[in-house]
Amino acid sequence: MQLFVNDLTVMDFSYLCPQRGMVGESWIVDVILNGDLNEESMVLDFSKVKKRLKALIDQYVDHKLLIPAEHAFTRIVPHAQTDTIQVDFNREDNKSIHLNCPAEAYAFVYSDAVTMESVSQYLKDIIATHLPENVAGLELSLRAEQIDTPYYHYTHGLKKHDGNCQRIAHGHRSKVIVYQDGAISDKWQQYWAERWQDIYIGTEEDIVTVQTLGMTDLAGEFADHYCFAYESSQGRFELIIPKAESDIVQTDSTVECLAQFMADEQKRLAADANYRVFAFEGVGKGAIADA
Repeated sequence: MQLFVNDLTVMDFSYLCPQRGMVGESWIVDVILNGDLNEESMVLDFSKVKKRLKALIDQYVDHKLLIPAEHAFTRIVPHAQTDTIQVDFNREDNKSIHLNCPAEAYAFVYSDAVTMESVSQYLKDIIATHLPENVAGLELSLRAEQIDTPYYHYTHGLKKHDGNCQRIAHGHRSKVIVYQDGAISDKWQQYWAERWQDIYIGTEEDIVTVQTLGMTDLAGEFADHYCFAYESSQGRFELIIPKAESDIVQTDSTVECLAQFMADEQKRLAADANYRVFAFEGVGKGAIADA
């Protein structure tokens, strides 16, 4: 017997890619459970499927940075004295990315690439140990939202957040809708899709010097990088990332602030019109701002 649950949850996370850098993603999760009927004549109660599996996905992937642990660029250095883990992703052409964060900020995928296939296997291995005995197998399918209009991938961290959004490198795959004088503007939607393609959105007040960071054995010059750091309830978060793959805002990078930033930026770039921006944060949610 098989039991299926489509749209079980959406995973919002980021991952490291040799070509694209730090990539924000939002993947929808579908599952099929294979097993015998239990004493309730069920493979597993739907409410338990949703609660247990979503909790595991949230714990092990959602709002984390996924690291391709077996890639040649990846270097993982635990710092016992600060209870953090340093990750160096030594991309070529002065595009290296470095982090020093609490362990829960990462998911280490033992593959040379973070793909739907490798993440699916990573999750299946975890979930399999938490299923009842009558469930013999699990099929897990990951997919991206079908978006027929412009969209972007962004990564950020919300230091004031009480939950997992405070992690400095988690992200989203998000569409954007821009109205100019009441009509949808393909031009401005495409502008944001290109400006924020695989981007890290940092807050200006979180920019620090490399000398203030707790990272060790850093090689190279970082004049072409931004260094970010902040303290949050889960600990201290540090990030070094190329300036060419970043955009700086004066506010926090909540979706509300980003929507207003986009609307204000629209007004700055073309002041003779009025704008309304629908900025999405992953799938089916976001904020609206006017300028």
